[in-house]
Amino acid sequence: MFIEFRVENHRSIREEQALTFEASNIGADDDPVVRSVESLKLLPSLALYGGNASGKSNLLSALGFFRDAVTLSHRLWAPEGGVPRDPFVWGGGVGEPSTFEITLLVGSTRVQYGFVADDQRFVEEWIYAWPKGRKQTWFERDGDKLSFGEHLLGPNKVIEQVLRPNALFLSTATQLGHEQLAPLSRALSNIRTFDLGGRLGRDTRLAELLVHQELSKVGQATPGSETSAGWLQGFRELLRAADTGIVDLRLASEEAEGGPRGRARRARLFLQHQRDDEDAWLPLEAESGGTRTLVSLAPHLLGVLRQGGLLVMDELGADLHTLLVLHILRHFSDPQLNPKNAQLLFATHDTNLLGTTLGEPALRRDQVWLTEKCPKGATHVYPLTDYKPRKGENLERGYLQGRYGAIPILGAFVFEGD
Repeated sequence: MFIEFRVENHRSIREEQALTFEASNIGADDDPVVRSVESLKLLPSLALYGGNASGKSNLLSALGFFRDAVTLSHRLWAPEGGVPRDPFVWGGGVGEPSTFEITLLVGSTRVQYGFVADDQRFVEEWIYAWPKGRKQTWFERDGDKLSFGEHLLGPNKVIEQVLRPNALFLSTATQLGHEQLAPLSRALSNIRTFDLGGRLGRDTRLAELLVHQELSKVGQATPGSETSAGWLQGFRELLRAADTGIVDLRLASEEAEGGPRGRARRARLFLQHQRDDEDAWLPLEAESGGTRTLVSLAPHLLGVLRQGGLLVMDELGADLHTLLVLHILRHFSDPQLNPKNAQLLFATHDTNLLGTTLGEPALRRDQVWLTEKCPKGATHVYPLTDYKPRKGENLERGYLQGRYGAIPILGAFVFEGD
């Protein structure tokens, strides 16, 4: 499970900001939402609230960049291409390095991994581990100098020989089969991002591809393995739970404009709607925006709940009904429905999740984080618990009244006549 994320000098984030999944000392000791793992009390989900352009998306994009650097820097980044970071543009941020760090549990071991980068190279990188609660230094990078702790075994010197300035040691080690670092790399690769940067179209195509892959596996599973039939059934149940009127799905192959060879085959996703005794199959592109969002989200959602990891999502609730968002949150909060301790980090403007109109609040106070900008345009990230709202306080009302900050300062619209 993920414990903490720290970032400095990324987009609107100037000074170091930290986000933690550690639970505060609030609520009942036996609250089932809180996961007790290796003497830590961790939360399955966190919500980011704040005005438009306050930095919510930038904080989420920092996690996406972190994941991409780990998975792609050695394999796909051009050797002379530098580091494609996105620093704070005012007050000297462009010329200063950016820092990213994650603390997480890898199996039963707490691990802290991070790096510092400028436009040309990674200037620092480190891995610290706490097996059985005792700190070990596995690896440190300082410019061109690499040092390895006695507890990091494997082909470290071989990897050092091929390490590029703009590639992470962890990324390079993963590609070269470093066995000891593989679990850490897999855990960081399990940071899934959905619709960051408004790329819903890409996520929709990915959903079609994943459904195609799972359908092709049905009947090929070995005894005792997790079958694709179960995955597809979960997909169907999610669509039914959303009350979309959708009862089934299928893929149809059709010809599409290809590359130099002319026409190619493409699988299109169709959804079956049922009303009374009649049904109809509609292509995904004919569905509403909310249904397309749900279909695009489903593979990510089912994947993280099935395998564990962290799902990072921007604007959860923008196209989905509040009751459906509640349904998703309760899946993460319920240990029976989330046995792999998957986690969700999302930005939203849906204040219904803070109130009691729909019953018990969907979020504990320590699951709510706020973002706002200072006069210099830098994002500040802080937990709602900094304000110590009273037990039973109406968080929705308090937030909308500006009691906790992180709301837009609104001006008047001015219309001039001819």
